[in-house]
Amino acid sequence: MRTIIQADKQRIGKGMPLAVIAGPCVIEDEETTLKIAARMQELTDRLGLPFVFKASFDKANRTSIDSYRGPGIDQGLRILARIKERLGVALISDIHHPDQVAPAAQVLDVLQIPAFLCRQTDFLLAAAAPGKPVNIKKGQFLAPWDVANIVEKIESVGNRQILLTDRGTLFGYNNLVVDMRSIPIMQTTGYPVIFDATHSVQLPGGAGASSGGQREYAPVLARAAVAAGADGVFLEVHPDPDHARCDGPNSLFLDTVPSLLKQLKAIRRALEVSNDDPRQT
Repeated sequence: MRTIIQADKQRIGKGMPLAVIAGPCVIEDEETTLKIAARMQELTDRLGLPFVFKASFDKANRTSIDSYRGPGIDQGLRILARIKERLGVALISDIHHPDQVAPAAQVLDVLQIPAFLCRQTDFLLAAAAPGKPVNIKKGQFLAPWDVANIVEKIESVGNRQILLTDRGTLFGYNNLVVDMRSIPIMQTTGYPVIFDATHSVQLPGGAGASSGGQREYAPVLARAAVAAGADGVFLEVHPDPDHARCDGPNSLFLDTVPSLLKQLKAIRRALEVSNDDPRQT
């Protein structure tokens, strides 16, 4: 039995349209963040795809001490709350500490666990406690079957609103590789699996004091992941990624997203009419 996750009015999971979690890596300012949210809402509404807007109020895991982290939790949540009030979009953002759970849960529809923190038991239990959907980024250091242990931790406090996101696996230094088998393996937990196409083409720490990236391959991996049965895609997008304050090298240009979403929707539709039993030919 596969669980359907309810993020505000958006339903994510098997039998649902392909979910889209998208937005800038970090809140740079309210105007830019609102512009991206409005454009993504317009695109996903037109295509009939569930949409959850993503923007981080604090990126506590930046490579350098000098890297921009965001406006912080107080100002960041105020900005996100105003965007939700204005557009009615569902919201997701990273949290990094148990103290952030309560205020974040007042504004966000989904609480996101960064990959580096996915095994921190006390943090996971605190994040699960409000009963809000929790999106766990699978650590780059974990095998796909290891997420079952993370799921058990979340379920132990009675929360069964769980999303699992694959964002690639470490492959030597400053590089990631994606094994598409991870998607059906992670789905054996019974929960929806999201594929993070843009972080999967990140080159962690690959630019010295920041991470590099190869955004040109993100659409390729996104198409492959949807064909492999992913329940949704995670995309970091920006009007001008080359000048973004975080994760620019792996973020997609906002104006390239419409064609990609159309392709992904078509792939998802093709799967709906195919036989998904690998034993059959």
